[in-house]
Amino acid sequence: MITRRTHVTLLAASLLLTGCGGGAVAGTASMPTPSREPSPPAPSPESSVEVAPRRIPGLGPRTWARIPDGTRQAVVVTGRGRDSPDSTVVLYQRTAAGWRPGAQWPAHNALKGWSDHHLAGDLRSPVGVFTLTDAGGLLKDPGTRLTYDRGVGFTSPGTGFEGEPLAGSFDYVIAINYNRRPGTSPLDWTRPMGAGRGGGIWLHVDHGGPTHGCVSIAEKHMKELLLTLDPALRPVVVMGDAKSLAR
Repeated sequence: MITRRTHVTLLAASLLLTGCGGGAVAGTASMPTPSREPSPPAPSPESSVEVAPRRIPGLGPRTWARIPDGTRQAVVVTGRGRDSPDSTVVLYQRTAAGWRPGAQWPAHNALKGWSDHHLAGDLRSPVGVFTLTDAGGLLKDPGTRLTYDRGVGFTSPGTGFEGEPLAGSFDYVIAINYNRRPGTSPLDWTRPMGAGRGGGIWLHVDHGGPTHGCVSIAEKHMKELLLTLDPALRPVVVMGDAKSLAR
């Protein structure tokens, strides 16, 4: 009989070689003279134009300060709670009018939620702002402007925490530059902060359950992300539970 702990251990081992939310006022007895309400003023041309926010909603000053100057694309991952594996993803693009959001996509993050000090094997996703420079996958390049590495190293065997098959999870991945060397394949295992701080944190195809530390979205949304991200716009991912992002 395989216990849950044994299952988690086996799963972690199977992924080792890959990657990985008023009252009325009383009046007199006489009848008041009817008054006519003034007509509301016609909207000015300026007020009728939709203006995008100058800052991304939900991000506090501490988080905002970590977004590099010149960034014009931000993938915002908002976790449902500190210990929740459920989150949403929105791609924001900066225009002359401000930051404009794309569609909101459902996503998964790590099984145990989020951490400000991610460690290898803690089953939490790291909170922070990280650049996005490199992609890859088991399938051929869909046409991304990011550097793309295709190979069998992106095979994802086994099952997830809820018994769901992991096959296809790494068909498309985008490396999150947490404890890795930018400009290399997502499969590169260089860990500048040391192996104890974990790594292999990716955006990848959702398999229907929590991850070890990555963020996962539907395959069609991964393809859209790959086709939209542009290194010239210095894209980043801003990720964490809602309370952490609001700091």
